[in-house]
Amino acid sequence: MQISRTIIIGLLACGALLAGAQLPASAQDYGALIAAPDRSDADRQTDQRRDPVKLLTFTGVRPGMKVLDMGAGGGYSTELMARSVGPAGTVYAQDSTDANARARERFEARMKTPIMKNVTVLTRPFDDPLPADVGGFDLITFFFYYHDTTYMAVDRAVMNRKLFAALKPGGFLVVADHSAKPGAGVTVGKTLHRIEEAALRQEIEAAGFRLVAKADFLRHPEDPRDEPIFRPKVPVDEFVLKFQKPN
Repeated sequence: MQISRTIIIGLLACGALLAGAQLPASAQDYGALIAAPDRSDADRQTDQRRDPVKLLTFTGVRPGMKVLDMGAGGGYSTELMARSVGPAGTVYAQDSTDANARARERFEARMKTPIMKNVTVLTRPFDDPLPADVGGFDLITFFFYYHDTTYMAVDRAVMNRKLFAALKPGGFLVVADHSAKPGAGVTVGKTLHRIEEAALRQEIEAAGFRLVAKADFLRHPEDPRDEPIFRPKVPVDEFVLKFQKPN
């Protein structure tokens, strides 16, 4: 009896999942993850401005990965990573001791849900984000929080070097943030909650990272980039960058 090629491929894929193997990013159904019925209404509201399917696709996160989510806040992106890596993967969620109290409460409530069972919480400074014995990450995400480190007591050069060291060779760091005007540098992090893309890129590349991709799905050229990101008159212009640790 002949078995179709499609069935054979499907059986092999299922076997790989059961074995905890990492499937190619193209095999990950991010749309199904976002449509999961156990996701909260609050997260679905956030989806409207974050475009999570495109964001996850850009990161390339897949089952079995080890991921660090920097500046986890209320845990929106941490949960997306937890869903994406599945039970065979691991997610570490970092935030500092002076994190926003409301965000911390939301994260604590989120941690009580079954989907977060593969998440480890790290309450540590940004420039010392990991215990000495934790590393070997496939992916680090830093979403909409890097600008905050510009007005906090954070040595960003040290932070970026430690993120570089925490990745496996060939691993990726994906950063998304609110865009500031050219020339603004890191001066408007506290007032506008923005950062100039070129300034952020320069800081991260100084640690040894190499920029390998840029995405424009959160770009809004109509944003004058001269007002705070809260209650914007037009959608906020945001950049998404992927850096790699060279092999």
